[in-house]
Amino acid sequence: MVFDFLGERRKAVIAMAHIGALPGAPLYDADGGMDKLVQGVVHDIERLQAGGVDAIMFGNENDRPYQLKAPPEGVAAMTAVVMAVKPMLKVPFGVNWLWDPAASVAIATATGASFVREIFTGLFASDMGLWQPDAATALRLRSNLGNRQLKLMFNINAEFADTLDRRPIELRARSAVFSSLADAVLVSGPLTGQGVDQSDLRKVAEALQGRVPVLANTGVTLDSVAQILSVADGCIVGTHFKVDGVTWNAVDGDRVKRFMDAVNRLR
Repeated sequence: MVFDFLGERRKAVIAMAHIGALPGAPLYDADGGMDKLVQGVVHDIERLQAGGVDAIMFGNENDRPYQLKAPPEGVAAMTAVVMAVKPMLKVPFGVNWLWDPAASVAIATATGASFVREIFTGLFASDMGLWQPDAATALRLRSNLGNRQLKLMFNINAEFADTLDRRPIELRARSAVFSSLADAVLVSGPLTGQGVDQSDLRKVAEALQGRVPVLANTGVTLDSVAQILSVADGCIVGTHFKVDGVTWNAVDGDRVKRFMDAVNRLR
């Protein structure tokens, strides 16, 4: 099972391009400005593409503490960064505004992205307070923007949060596909860079029976990728590709290449 935009690629690896803190965020570097944000992303894209990843996803992980509704200055800045680096992209790309599904769809449409990752469904107690996503608004926006080809990847167990929906994870996954029209289902660990519960991953894959792709969303490493891809259709990798495996560092090209060499052997 693969996305249309990846063609026949099996066991897809989507790599994160973490944009630096955007204007308005507490960690934004006003002295470096937008030029520094673009330069940082250019560095990471060069190394990710040289290493052979299948797709790249832009995210605003550095906009801590996160907000549940994207501010206009952040949406504008993220759109500008993606458009600035788009000419150098050789692989499909997606976007993820943490944690606003409608903003993610809007940025994706403005930039021509192929996919979005987001928390679309559920109810969570989180670091950001009570978290109640709105899949209906995001999907209606996709339709109203005439962008039905945009793939929506549903992260069903949010990082930095605990679900208040006590249904088993496999039932929540089936429900996301049935009632909310998920194009893919992602299974996460409790925090960025922490591994997924592999029993949860297997339950979700077995419950969905190939109806949509299932991906591991966090914490996949060179040591775990073989086991993860024996169950999942692919994975999203951010932290493991960074210098010393630290989320906030730049991408380490050697780490990317070693990981993708291992994935290609598995393929």
